Amino acid sequence: MIKKITRDPMFLAQKSVDATEADKQVISDLLDTLRANLDHCVGMAANMIGVSKNIIVVAAGPFQFAMINPVITKKMGTFQTEEGCLSMDGVRPCTRYKEIEVDYLDTNFKKQHGKYTGWTAQIIQHEIDHCNGIVI
Repeated sequence: MIKKITRDPMFLAQKSVDATEADKQVISDLLDTLRANLDHCVGMAANMIGVSKNIIVVAAGPFQFAMINPVITKKMGTFQTEEGCLSMDGVRPCTRYKEIEVDYLDTNFKKQHGKYTGWTAQIIQHEIDHCNGIVI
């Protein structure tokens, strides 16, 4: 189900907690909401739809995928950029890593490890920041 985007800065500043299999509907809702906003959005975190769980979704080319309880385990090479967010107006400067490695659970709650570079790495970092209560 497509959900309303949360714009409350106090709510977004709270750290999220790990998701469990009981949160499968949140994952589905988050993917639905991302897909409904693909013309102007490339990633979302669960707190953006009002749920304080460590769940993110990412649009990479034609694919959209979820990462549950993601943790960045390796970071390489920083760069400066500007990012926008559905939860706020405008763009803001930030520092990101060019390459990252992430441990996470997939939608079947199986452990995964991924290596990401460029734009996809940037999206994942932005959304993991959301889970940690960091809004650009």
